[in-house]
Amino acid sequence: MSKPVLVVGGGPAGLSAAHALASAGREVVLVEKADRLGGAPILSGYARLVPSHEWARDAIGGMVDRVATNPLVKVHTNTTVATFEGDPGAFRATLKDGTSLDVGSAILCTGFTHFDSLNKPEWGFGTYEDVVTTTQVEQMLSTGSGIKCPSDGRAPDRVAILLCVGSRDRQIGREWCSKVCCTVSANLAMEIRQALPNCNVYIYYMDIRTFGLYEGEFYWASQEEYKVRYIKARIAEVTSDGKRLIVKGEDTLVKRPITIPFDMVVHAIGMDPNVDNMTLSAVFGVKLQKYGYIDRASTYSQMSGSSRPGVFVAGAALGPETIDDSIAQGQSAAMAALAQASLEIREAAE
Repeated sequence: MSKPVLVVGGGPAGLSAAHALASAGREVVLVEKADRLGGAPILSGYARLVPSHEWARDAIGGMVDRVATNPLVKVHTNTTVATFEGDPGAFRATLKDGTSLDVGSAILCTGFTHFDSLNKPEWGFGTYEDVVTTTQVEQMLSTGSGIKCPSDGRAPDRVAILLCVGSRDRQIGREWCSKVCCTVSANLAMEIRQALPNCNVYIYYMDIRTFGLYEGEFYWASQEEYKVRYIKARIAEVTSDGKRLIVKGEDTLVKRPITIPFDMVVHAIGMDPNVDNMTLSAVFGVKLQKYGYIDRASTYSQMSGSSRPGVFVAGAALGPETIDDSIAQGQSAAMAALAQASLEIREAAE
């Protein structure tokens, strides 16, 4: 019987990997540094997910329940992996809580960190209460508290959503596209319009990247059905006149300055590498790519592989990723771990 598989990270990718392994009869040790499973959708209080429109607490909560109640899955929360040594099929891991584990392989599903808008101070976050992030708006929706200006609790009459905050910005060292922000923002804009039909919502963008099949359902629907207004612009700064927030910039289609007042400004924050990736790299002996995400082996020769044999990786640990694709990659990594174990058994029998 092969040794258990160590899954690090209890978000969508990790839950998917753990469930797939347990469904195949393999024991799993799932390690999560937070006090509960679910990853960003649960810990950050996401509202309705893209593209399914299911509530995160239901969709991801269901994934948590089926893993947490599976007798083949041993869950360790509030801890991290301190050491990881050995070779494929014979690894020894030690957790920060003192637990020692003998495992056959590991799957890193350690996710991402939300961009901190304090690193973009000219756009008002941290200076003005009514400059918030997409995550904060998600929390307003998921808790049922309603869309309100934090400064005084009033419902906003006019909301601006600024795209690419912490993405595609060389000045702050974020050259990558965070992949999901355009679609998530279009979805949030529609939800704001549903909650507040008299509120005008504007989306400021460099380019719109509602990739794949999302264009009609989110980009066009937000304009044609919900009357969300899109402005192609370069934002200079977000200030205040003492009563309302002022978004200043250049309309890059007509090449002229624009200054528009708003009650609330929303930063569509991007995905940063997990803040723990340097530590994870050292503990697991895996390489990071140039932006700080975990580097992957060639997908044409090794499914879900990292730079270290026997250590696999899935989801946003590899770079900005959707929840649906993270779930699929978790299943793929589980298959890779099972394939490795089967190979070890065959080799041992020969």
